[in-house]
Amino acid sequence: MIWSIIVGGFIGFIAGAITKKGGAMGIIANIIAGLVGSSVGQALFGTWGPTLAGMALVPSILGAVIVIAVVS
Repeated sequence: MIWSIIVGGFIGFIAGAITKKGGAMGIIANIIAGLVGSSVGQALFGTWGPTLAGMALVPSILGAVIVIAVVS
């Protein structure tokens, strides 16, 4: 559970850096964006690429970018 939160925060941080909205988001928002984005990305793009804590990193980052773009 804690490992998933850490990986979700990492995914949210990368997605925030890609969208240039990472500075406006806090740590909790990064974690939420990473976890929700992971679900969205894996549903849309599948589970290909390297995985950490059961989350495929590339689709998860793409999903988190989509989530951040929609929310903001």
